[in-house]
Amino acid sequence: MGAVAAPSDKRFRRAHVKPARRRKLAWRPVWVGVRAAALLALCAYGAWRGAALVLEAPALTVSRVVVSGHERLSRGEVLALVDGLQGRNILTVRLDEWRERVLASAWVADATLRRVLPATVEVVIRERTPLGIGRLGDRLYLVDAAGVIVDEYGPNYADLDLPIIDGLDARPSAGQTRVDEHRAALAARLLASLETKPALADRVSQIDVSEARDAVVILEGDGARLRLGDADFVDRLEGYLALAPALRERVADIDYVDLRFDERLYVRPRGKADK
Repeated sequence: MGAVAAPSDKRFRRAHVKPARRRKLAWRPVWVGVRAAALLALCAYGAWRGAALVLEAPALTVSRVVVSGHERLSRGEVLALVDGLQGRNILTVRLDEWRERVLASAWVADATLRRVLPATVEVVIRERTPLGIGRLGDRLYLVDAAGVIVDEYGPNYADLDLPIIDGLDARPSAGQTRVDEHRAALAARLLASLETKPALADRVSQIDVSEARDAVVILEGDGARLRLGDADFVDRLEGYLALAPALRERVADIDYVDLRFDERLYVRPRGKADK
């Protein structure tokens, strides 16, 4: 029997493939990261130091405060309200906080503070306009149209030609004198309506707004109380002045004239009690 050749089994042979070489890992020197960190730190310090130098620069220190818009308040009084502003850095000072100090004055209705580089702050104020002299209790005060008590009336305000307003008292709060806003608004509407009639406005001597819907007026040189209601103030006053001579002929001493009813008026002699 002839020899039989056995088939070769490759499983038992070593593969003739060269093993792949291991790739060497790329390596960045540690000093590269250290250098970057140092550079960032240096930049940060430079920025901080530069900002500090700018903020400490004498040229950016507030050295001048300019005041405008004031009439009753003197420049010195306004500067006293912002005492301490000079010497602050103009870039970092919080002007809104200083504005609140200016608004603390009852005379100031509004205020605007502006930076003017390099070292000036402008203070522009709008003062309140007194509506009249409010009689509150046994004292007199300047009161504006919003019912804000501006100041106590005294000789320093003798140049103000304003009517006396009664009936403004509101219920006291914690012992403080207060003005009723609705009654102040009634007086304000009355006086605003007279702005187109300066001669008539000048004759208004006293106003009583004790009743919130009935303004009572006393004219200069005429002792009668004129009840005008809450509308048509000018027409009713002019109507009364046109009829006043005839009324005086019939009633020499008039207590009040009720002008609230446009079709007719009611006259009460002084000393006659209401029924």
